Amino acid sequence: MMSERKIRIPIVAANWKMNLLGADAEEHCRTVASELEEATAEVLIFPTFVLIPTVATELDGTRIGWGGQDLHPEDDGAHTGDVSGPQLADAGCTWVLTGHSERRRDHGETDAVVAGKVAAALRNGLRPLICVGETKAERDAGTTLEVLGRQLDVALEPLAEAGHPPPPFAIAYEPVWAIGTGDTATPEVAQHAHEFIRSRVEELFGREVAEATRILYGGSVKPFNAGDLMVQDDIDGFLVGGASLDAREFMTIIACC
Repeated sequence: MMSERKIRIPIVAANWKMNLLGADAEEHCRTVASELEEATAEVLIFPTFVLIPTVATELDGTRIGWGGQDLHPEDDGAHTGDVSGPQLADAGCTWVLTGHSERRRDHGETDAVVAGKVAAALRNGLRPLICVGETKAERDAGTTLEVLGRQLDVALEPLAEAGHPPPPFAIAYEPVWAIGTGDTATPEVAQHAHEFIRSRVEELFGREVAEATRILYGGSVKPFNAGDLMVQDDIDGFLVGGASLDAREFMTIIACC
């Protein structure tokens, strides 16, 4: 499926993971916000939960959005250590990550749990950024597309149930073997996966929705490889991990979009 990618505004999202302290977050946000005037991409920051108020204060009134790195499938209750959709919305979040491989790995999240979190995001007016990706063992076994198809079919079900067209969402392809390893997928490998993801969205929601859906690449994104990835037909921006912790590196990646 050849994508008409010019109709889509790129997204560059920073996933800070479990990093930075308050003063670091303030300086980072101020640096990025002050130099974003000429950027064409939509820029998002996903801080750790305790830094959301700091980020919200610094980014209020700017072009940069912010979101949560995760949320619980339920909206309230006895779930120690978790954060709910209503709480994220109350903190000014507009997006939330769902299905990140580190949540799947560290907390045993299944595809069904990810779908429950997508549903929770939709209930609370949050846009889910749905992460999918295969492990090295799955790629070596030749099952990459099978894995991506399974993850997508389950995670996108709440969007299908919400009606047509579905509420706004985005997808991030993050090959697990490339996250934090320095091993970035080649532009051709990444494009192949993105093209498959878009075709799956088309099967579920139709061509118009598929063409409008933004599919990001994540996995050791750096300033030196962002440009080659970005020129691929179906890559619509990046979910940036380690490189997003350096405001200057992050700005360089944004400039590639």
